[in-house]
Amino acid sequence: MARIAGIDIPKNKRGVIALTYIFGIGSSRAQKVLAEAKVDESIKVQDWTDDQIAAIREQVGSFTIEGELRSEVQINIKRLMDIGCQRGIRHRLGLPLRGQRTKNNSRTRKGKRKTVANKKK
Repeated sequence: MARIAGIDIPKNKRGVIALTYIFGIGSSRAQKVLAEAKVDESIKVQDWTDDQIAAIREQVGSFTIEGELRSEVQINIKRLMDIGCQRGIRHRLGLPLRGQRTKNNSRTRKGKRKTVANKKK
């Protein structure tokens, strides 16, 4: 099992797919990394040589990934909440940020339903 950027990537998957297990690397960035490291995309991770793994590690190291990227995202969200902008307020309230309707959907963001009883007559 290859270990890149502190993550154990699966050895039985193709290189492009395996690199996407690293937070901050999607499919297009994985393709670029493998192209610059001169590794064929269709080769499985278990067939990579040590030189290829070193070249991939070097390419991946040039990006902001994993813990550093996660903390950067959290700092950006905290900044939005501190300045009190619309997106920051929506983050604080746990509501969707990008104009979605909330009457019927958005259960993922709002959480489990909270039943409110009717007023007794």
